Amino acid sequence: MISSDAEFVESLIPQKKPFVMVDELLSFSEAHLTSALMVNEENLLVENGYFQASGILEHQAQSVALHSGYAGFLMKQAPVEGYIGSVKHFEVIFLPIVGEKLISDVEILSSVSGISMVKVTTKTNGEIMATGEIMTVLKS
Repeated sequence: MISSDAEFVESLIPQKKPFVMVDELLSFSEAHLTSALMVNEENLLVENGYFQASGILEHQAQSVALHSGYAGFLMKQAPVEGYIGSVKHFEVIFLPIVGEKLISDVEILSSVSGISMVKVTTKTNGEIMATGEIMTVLKS
């Protein structure tokens, strides 16, 4: 049940408006997820028409949360809160502008006891704009 319904996607993550940085679930498997976000002027992390690096990182982290949330949904479990444990090799090549859609591919490198290490590549208009490795930790 992949979805472009922003309300359904929001129900899968612990973050709530106005701090939601994912609005589509494009693909899902045990080791992978593709998410999207349409950058709009109302986004809290837009400044002077550009989506800031902090927003890109938060979008990537919420994409990881979306992976956990959708896996939980499939098992009829509620989303679990978590946090960023560490960030490695985070690189922003360019900032997207209002009206562009971010597409993030999340590759689960490892996941043990609520701790996940992932590699995320974010594109807009087919161009890689940011990459990073994020460790997330689910609250127990």
